[in-house]
Amino acid sequence: MINKLIQFITRRHNIKIEKMTGRLLLAFDFDHTMVEENSDLWVKRLAPGGELPQEIEDKYSNDGWTDYMATIFEFLHGTGIRQPDFKQCLAEIPLTVGFKHLLEHVHKQGHECIIISDSNSTFIRYLLEQNNLENMISKVYTNPAKFDEEGCLRIDFYHHQDWCDLSTVNLCKGHILTEHIREQAEQGRTYSHVLYVGDGSNDLCPSLTLSDKDYACPRVNLSMWKKINAILAGDDNYKQYSLKANVLEWESGADILKLVKELESGKS
Repeated sequence: MINKLIQFITRRHNIKIEKMTGRLLLAFDFDHTMVEENSDLWVKRLAPGGELPQEIEDKYSNDGWTDYMATIFEFLHGTGIRQPDFKQCLAEIPLTVGFKHLLEHVHKQGHECIIISDSNSTFIRYLLEQNNLENMISKVYTNPAKFDEEGCLRIDFYHHQDWCDLSTVNLCKGHILTEHIREQAEQGRTYSHVLYVGDGSNDLCPSLTLSDKDYACPRVNLSMWKKINAILAGDDNYKQYSLKANVLEWESGADILKLVKELESGKS
């Protein structure tokens, strides 16, 4: 009787009910995770002789990466670099081994993939389009960037944050991940497990937001991996942090795909 009532209501109001049981959320960093290089650093080769003036390099700081890249884009524009040059340069960046197969499987199985990256929207869009992956990613959270009327690439902060010491002022990945999950839940979309896949220092923050049914997936030997292992080892420098998530160390997309298949089969 209840099932018939639900069917009547959904037909009457044209409501679609999605089956979400067992649905996974895979949240990816981009540079050195989905692609093998840092896309921001990669475009430095467009500078004359492949090197930037020292006065630009001196502007670099860990908490001012977006401003640093804005200065680089202005310099490259001044040397005649335009949109086609960026596209051609970025096309040379390879996907990380196994990631195309991973994304194809995840998409086919109806799971959700998002990107949370401190790169920029233009670079990520180019690389997704060049690899025919744009339809496999439901949402990209990153610094917005676009070319102005004169052909200079302009970049803005994703947001301004003052609540997270683990993140840069322009992008707190943990906040973005928790907000995405909350917003999806408000629309009736929930996940059996969340996998956060990354490599860098700023990937620690979202990893700490995960529950004990989720997975933090650091790339072996890189910053995220080193910090997670320091937490697990009880390092005094990280004693204020608590990691509830399971940990999957990975070297290629095949390692993550194996976990996904295990979760689908109920073995993990």
